[in-house]
Amino acid sequence: MKSINVKGTARTETGKKATRELRKNGNVPCNLYGESKGENGENTAMSFYTSQEELRKLVYSPDIYSVNLNIDGKECKAVMKELQFHPVTDQLLHVDFYEITEEKPIVMEVPIQMTGLAEGVKAGGKLAASVRKLKVRAAYTAIPEKLNIDVTHLALGKTIKVGELHFEGLELVTSPSVVVCQVKMTRSAMSAAATEESTPPDRA
Repeated sequence: MKSINVKGTARTETGKKATRELRKNGNVPCNLYGESKGENGENTAMSFYTSQEELRKLVYSPDIYSVNLNIDGKECKAVMKELQFHPVTDQLLHVDFYEITEEKPIVMEVPIQMTGLAEGVKAGGKLAASVRKLKVRAAYTAIPEKLNIDVTHLALGKTIKVGELHFEGLELVTSPSVVVCQVKMTRSAMSAAATEESTPPDRA
């Protein structure tokens, strides 16, 4: 997995007025959740902020990253867990990060990449992905940038489901029944199949 650096500043004021002022100045309020817990047993969060520009490559990217967070000189490793956007303007409003270690497994969504030329495509079908990412559980050091899925033997009208996949060192969290990709019938494929059925066999 790729890594990216993000610098932030601890928040001393967390009210609505202070939050509006942060956003007005091009900054994004953030929380960092770690191992420390409060009296009720829930994970406590550290509030900080960073600039829209600092987050641009991390947020607006098809890639996944581990984040080297530097908050007022204090460094830690984290992953981005949740984003909040304005429903009308799509402005980034808030980001939650989760602190990670090399030992503790985490759950992340990893992009899929289909490899090979499917048999069904050769027969005139169209290969289509039903999902773009799959959830996996592993130590962050074991999580790849992409999950390669070989579709070479995928026939016309057939599918690949999550339950049929296996990746060394990763636990798939997405439901086994979810369809990952399929080769759909096209008009040309149906026409070719109909022609083949209607053609009488050669007689010796």
